[in-house]
Amino acid sequence: MAFPEHVGIIMDGNGRWAKRRGLPRNFGHRKGIENVERISKYAQKKGVKILSLFAFSTENWKRPKQEVDFLFSYLEEYLIKNKQEMKDRGVGLNVMGRREGLPLSLVSQIEEAVILTKDNKDFILNIALNYGGRAEIVDAVNSIILDYQEKKFNLPLNEDKFKSYLYSPFISDLDLLIRTAGEERISNFFLWRLAYSELYFTETLWPDFNEVDFDKALEAFSQRKRRFGGLRDGG
Repeated sequence: MAFPEHVGIIMDGNGRWAKRRGLPRNFGHRKGIENVERISKYAQKKGVKILSLFAFSTENWKRPKQEVDFLFSYLEEYLIKNKQEMKDRGVGLNVMGRREGLPLSLVSQIEEAVILTKDNKDFILNIALNYGGRAEIVDAVNSIILDYQEKKFNLPLNEDKFKSYLYSPFISDLDLLIRTAGEERISNFFLWRLAYSELYFTETLWPDFNEVDFDKALEAFSQRKRRFGGLRDGG
């Protein structure tokens, strides 16, 4: 039975979760961040090697400043409280995306947590923060141009060489992408690494997404026939 080593989740629906309960949107974001711990623990238990979570996109800066500031402050608080537990649990934290614009105190906590957990290789919690798939590719191209001008490599450029310029190039291609809250689009997430990913969409809002929902996604993945451009069984 097929099993995904690298699972990504677009964690959608925090605001709607709060609205349905008559609560401010920030309550939904708080609940959503708390759910990260729950699902990451379960993914690790199930044998997933990399769990990538889309936490904040380059487009999310369009949201109200108060909401953005809350997201960053609560993420910082989460790292302060949980980085030692992550290390003890065998979690290796990785954060990919642009650092520009992020609060310096948050960047400091990210760097501390990444360093603290760097020796944990069996399970990687990969957070996409201030991340955009197009931005990642543009940044890679700009770095390639600079290196070529400095004669650090010769043309032609192949896919393996290009991937080495992406954010966190050790992060493998995505096997399974889950999106919660009923939307059926990828929203500029992992454009390069999604080339042969299986997509799974659920109506469940992210704060309500639980172990049973995760198992349903894994079961759906196990039923897919991954041919990577090849023929179906039997021709």
